[in-house]
Amino acid sequence: MRTESFLSRRRMVQSLGAAGAALVTGGAAQAAETGLRVAGQEVEIALTSVSPHTFRLTVAPVVNGKPGEIPDDGTLLQTAFGAPAARFHGVARAQIVKLGDLRVAFTPDPLAFAMETSKGEKIQHVRIDPQTAVVSFSSGTSPILGLGEGGPQFDRRGNPERMASGSGGYNLRTFGSRVPVPWLIGTGGWAMYIHQPFGRFDFTGDESRFQPAPAFLPGGGRGAPPPQPPADISTFSLPIDLFFVASRQPAVIMAEWARLTGRPELPALWTFGYQQSHRTLASRDQILQEAKTFREKKLPCDAMIYLGTGFCPSGWNTNNGEFGFNQKVFPDPQAIFDQFHQDHFKVVLHVAYPTGIREMHGAAKDACDPQQRAELQPSCYWDMHRPVLATGVDGWWPDEGDALNLPSRLVRNRLYWEAPQIDHPDQRPYALHRNGAAGMQRYASFLWSGDVSSLWETLRNQVPIGINTGLTGIPYWGTDIGGFVPTAELSGELYVRWFQFGAFCTLFRSHGRVWTLRLPWGWNQGAPSGDVANETRFTIPDAEYHNAAVEPICKQYLELRYRM
Repeated sequence: MRTESFLSRRRMVQSLGAAGAALVTGGAAQAAETGLRVAGQEVEIALTSVSPHTFRLTVAPVVNGKPGEIPDDGTLLQTAFGAPAARFHGVARAQIVKLGDLRVAFTPDPLAFAMETSKGEKIQHVRIDPQTAVVSFSSGTSPILGLGEGGPQFDRRGNPERMASGSGGYNLRTFGSRVPVPWLIGTGGWAMYIHQPFGRFDFTGDESRFQPAPAFLPGGGRGAPPPQPPADISTFSLPIDLFFVASRQPAVIMAEWARLTGRPELPALWTFGYQQSHRTLASRDQILQEAKTFREKKLPCDAMIYLGTGFCPSGWNTNNGEFGFNQKVFPDPQAIFDQFHQDHFKVVLHVAYPTGIREMHGAAKDACDPQQRAELQPSCYWDMHRPVLATGVDGWWPDEGDALNLPSRLVRNRLYWEAPQIDHPDQRPYALHRNGAAGMQRYASFLWSGDVSSLWETLRNQVPIGINTGLTGIPYWGTDIGGFVPTAELSGELYVRWFQFGAFCTLFRSHGRVWTLRLPWGWNQGAPSGDVANETRFTIPDAEYHNAAVEPICKQYLELRYRM
């Protein structure tokens, strides 16, 4: 061990000697033969200290003699962190730069950055390919975690990661929707956020790779060949904006992530209670009777959630994307909601964002431009919500929106936090989102894992998915208890085990097709009928519809939740 350690240190000293082992303030050595270029562009590299544990590495194309701006996608809490400790451009020289408690050895050829502690302990080694702008780093011998919601679990090593967002991101049936966030936590004592550009990861080798890629390529239509990326890779591979964190303390790692993207806002207390979701509604009387049953059975519940018409035959509204009430079941919504409030229930309504829209700009406080489509502007879009809000709605379930680009997803997250406070400044808003991005926690956004199937494998996968989502700084997360899409595995036992898991998630909510089986007493009231029964595409044994063991266990875990 001593010989190995000595040789390792000797190699380090030799490499640093060749690089001109001196602090950035102490002079330079061996010059690169050519100027710094990446992806065919002249670039300037800057190293900036963010904190004793974190530094920023930027590789910006030089335009008219100046480095280009780093695009602001809304994920960072702040975009500037003071003057860089070191800049490299033109004929650069190898140097060691002190950044907080870290030292970074920079070499121009190969273009690389070796990170170590002030005591000389090696942490990570990052290389940038000057031709392709591919960023490579050591996979290490310990797990890599984070990377947002969904995707292969638990350790990200050993898998490629397309970073595709939405329901089509990665195996929806058993892993759920994908909300990719390029924040990696190496459990060996480091973390990294690749803020720019968009790209894909490959964790299959000893050296992991980040390949820049176009964030969005419009398709050519059904049956058309996949579009080709631009020939000039510099159009999507630059600038590179990377934040590196070093610490062996998980709390420090997460605190540094919060420093970069913000701390979570605290939602209303009721949002941590049990939430009962619904699909096909039969009548006004059924809606009120179900709420009354919760109270008669002394089953704790804080919120009633109603899906929109379109994803089911009879929801709260006239159709997806519309803000008119379905008069067959909500003929007098304000009176119904007043009764709910008297019985200590909150009301949450589903809102389906129009499909195909890719951008939303601005903020809720902005003036509404009537010349533009309302759904493209937060202020105009919120005006569409206001008549419904006035009936007594307490929260929203913003669905769809997978087509929105990353900045626009955050604009929508922000909308549902800031806009309700314009109308009700004394209330903390609630919104359950299908998608988001780094920084969504600043708007107290809840996230659920999407339209997963009712499978034991799916339930098993939700545990690591929830952990990696939390490690990405998204604390308000949960699932469709029981699974959204029924399968032959759906049973009282699967539902109750999922319910037990849900009791320990920040979002505690039952939802799915055949929604009456998502009620705590739903497995002991006989087979569903009508439109609800039509959502069952397989045969459930009749005995399962008379399973008296489910409700007592659900009640036990509901009561446990409310003691937490």
